[in-house]
Amino acid sequence: MKTTEEILRNGTINVTGRLIDASNATLLAECSYGDMKIKCIYKPIAGERPLWDFPDGNLAQREYASYLISEASNLKVVPLTLLRDGPFGLGMIQEWIEIDSTVDLATFFSTNDPQLRKMALFDAVVNNTDRKIGHLLPRADGKLYGCDHGVTFHQEYKLRTVLWQWAGADLSLEEKQILHELLLLIEKNQIEKFQTLITDIEIEALKTRITNLLSEGKFPMPSQDWPAIPWPAF
Repeated sequence: MKTTEEILRNGTINVTGRLIDASNATLLAECSYGDMKIKCIYKPIAGERPLWDFPDGNLAQREYASYLISEASNLKVVPLTLLRDGPFGLGMIQEWIEIDSTVDLATFFSTNDPQLRKMALFDAVVNNTDRKIGHLLPRADGKLYGCDHGVTFHQEYKLRTVLWQWAGADLSLEEKQILHELLLLIEKNQIEKFQTLITDIEIEALKTRITNLLSEGKFPMPSQDWPAIPWPAF
């Protein structure tokens, strides 16, 4: 039995549609490998719109980098994500998450759900500038994922999120341990491929953010110099 990663890494990507609400080319696809086929999202670099504050043609790499941090920290809030060639060139490919349609995201996002807290911690680490309500992907089995991590890892503090319910709250011992172990992995360059995906300055800023979170022992507060909530929020 082939794993999901084997299928996404080695399979043939067949585009079946496009998510029209996305600002960059976000393609719905099927990835086929032998007799196995799974649904996925494919974001080719060629379909990325230039941004004034991020390097051109680098959003797919940041999506992949975010996945690697999610896995290395054991927060596991990002679906399986790879960087590979596809029908429109190099891009990000991500496992499709079938969300639980019974969850009212407009209400859920502002609760104190422990998985949302994990997401908030993750966003603080990667400096997510665009955590919208619609980027939350709750599965029917209760597992929560998040998507759209292209605008992450900026060297300046630009955290924009709808998950501010823990702003200023004390980090738990478990959260501090997660951050401490993640910092060691980054400092020792033990997250395979990660160092090739963002700039050296951004890696130093990442280490500084984690160090500051540990020294302050609290979730970050909204910046006074940058909009705290993305628009539109959904």
